[in-house]
Amino acid sequence: MKKYLNFLTKTKAKGFTLIEMLVVLVIISVLLLLFVPNLTKQKEKVTQTGNAAVVKVVESQAELYNLNHEDKATLAKLVKSGDISSKQSKAYSEYYAQNPKETATVAN
Repeated sequence: MKKYLNFLTKTKAKGFTLIEMLVVLVIISVLLLLFVPNLTKQKEKVTQTGNAAVVKVVESQAELYNLNHEDKATLAKLVKSGDISSKQSKAYSEYYAQNPKETATVAN
């Protein structure tokens, strides 16, 4: 038993020093600073692309509504009739708010 205790006290545990740990943390921090802004830009692009797809859906639903009804389609009428959801209506409005050069074909 004494030999085992002597062996444990004589052996040194190999591990990382504080400096090595700090260097690794600094490297990880720099990589995160470079990576995180790109993620937010990508999220905005995905949202814009999704809203563009919703615009096509809303406009096609408006055309169908105009064919089936006597009056002109609006976002409120499309939501009330169940042709589009309120979330789609909001995305449609947001798309044209972000792109003022384009004109909406379906009124609010």
